Amino acid sequence: MAELFVPLIAITSLFIGLPWLILHYVTRWKTAPRMTDEDERLLDEMYNLARRLEDRVNTVERIVAADNPDFRPGMADYRSQPDYRLDQPTARSIDRRN
Repeated sequence: MAELFVPLIAITSLFIGLPWLILHYVTRWKTAPRMTDEDERLLDEMYNLARRLEDRVNTVERIVAADNPDFRPGMADYRSQPDYRLDQPTARSIDRRN
């Protein structure tokens, strides 16, 4: 009985289940709402606004850093900074020193 049951399940899932799954998601993909011209315009506007705000924050951080040498820049300048974790000693290197 088991010799017949396992191949029957495998063939059924291969020829019925897999095509049904593929066609189901193709249908979902085709009926999904499309991005309109207004949506694209709003997305471009938000992107430009975010870039301008990031530039403003960077400018403010540079001004504050010039006035206060102990100032550490926040996340706006994070991408342009080198990886600070590389300069930090790891727990393993601290254990080796002791």
